[in-house]
Amino acid sequence: VASPTTPKSNRRTVSKTPGGRLVYLYRKKLGAVPKWRLQSKLHGPTDGALPHEQTLKTVNRAYGGSRCHKCVTERIVRAFLGREQKIVQKVMRAKAKASD
Repeated sequence: VASPTTPKSNRRTVSKTPGGRLVYLYRKKLGAVPKWRLQSKLHGPTDGALPHEQTLKTVNRAYGGSRCHKCVTERIVRAFLGREQKIVQKVMRAKAKASD
């Protein structure tokens, strides 16, 4: 276990070898668990795995390993409504031009 003075990049534990020697085992860093907008854990990718180790579990959806399904739905609806609004404005301008 790392002491308060040990930097995060250099964590190590003492281990006894079969020959009786005490050696350091350097522990690798844990990756961050992907979180979604409410800061709760995202299901699917491996907990604490580094990015190159997260190839085991993926979600077959747009933004699969980084956004939750609610966020993806919200993005699609927002994009759709934005386009709809542009079309409505275009029709209103055309009506105003025709009535003049």
